[in-house]
Amino acid sequence: MQTTIYYSDNDAYLMSQVDSKARRERRSRSAVILSVLEEYFEREKRLGEILIDLGAVSHASLAKGLELQKTKFTEKLLGEILLEEDLVSRDALEQALTIQGRNGREAS
Repeated sequence: MQTTIYYSDNDAYLMSQVDSKARRERRSRSAVILSVLEEYFEREKRLGEILIDLGAVSHASLAKGLELQKTKFTEKLLGEILLEEDLVSRDALEQALTIQGRNGREAS
């Protein structure tokens, strides 16, 4: 996927911040912009919501996982349950946990 971003002279400060962050993290400008957008949109979300946003789990599967967590596996994390019940792939779960972790939240 390719995206073009147009910005004006008024945005120069923000772009310099992006470029500075990209140099520090040894990432591309695009990668930094996408990570900032991801954090903004996923900041307040829980693991299940992130998985749904990624298209990794259906609402029905998430509801099943939450019900199992409430009734049968009360000591397990939702991600573990979804994985054990084969409701989500390991890769998708790891991606969602990475997003959640980057946003300063504990995996739940």
